[in-house]
Amino acid sequence: MKIVACMLLSLFLTSAWAGDVYWQRGMTDARHEITVYRSATCGCCKGWVAHLREHNFDVTDITVEDLAPYKTRYRVPPRAASCHTAVVDGVVIEGHVPAQDIKRLLSSEHDVRLLTVPAMPSGTPGMDTPGSPKHDFKVYAITRDERIDVFSAYADY
Repeated sequence: MKIVACMLLSLFLTSAWAGDVYWQRGMTDARHEITVYRSATCGCCKGWVAHLREHNFDVTDITVEDLAPYKTRYRVPPRAASCHTAVVDGVVIEGHVPAQDIKRLLSSEHDVRLLTVPAMPSGTPGMDTPGSPKHDFKVYAITRDERIDVFSAYADY
């Protein structure tokens, strides 16, 4: 009986976490392998991983006790930090970066070493549960020579 109850609860929670349809725009068939480091207890990280999978990313999902060593290893500046860190094709992805932005970067010539959505803005992929407010946010790019640029900006989405 407990197993059935857990399965039903799991199905409910999965459907309750269904992302905003806005983030389904711009899906492509391009596939990329990405490794995500996250806390096992973080629900929004699970939502972001689901978002990546919906966009045809082959995700290696690694749960860890402490993310600090990964942020240090991949040189994530404290002001750029969020709740999970990922690596795809040599580029570090920090936080709730939309899959569309990751694919746009990977399909272009670039010298970006890190894309980040600092903190955890409500409405971003993984932070977009039904009824959540949609806060304006920016995706920042940090280049290999440490220049910081706005890669994308989202408002009124």
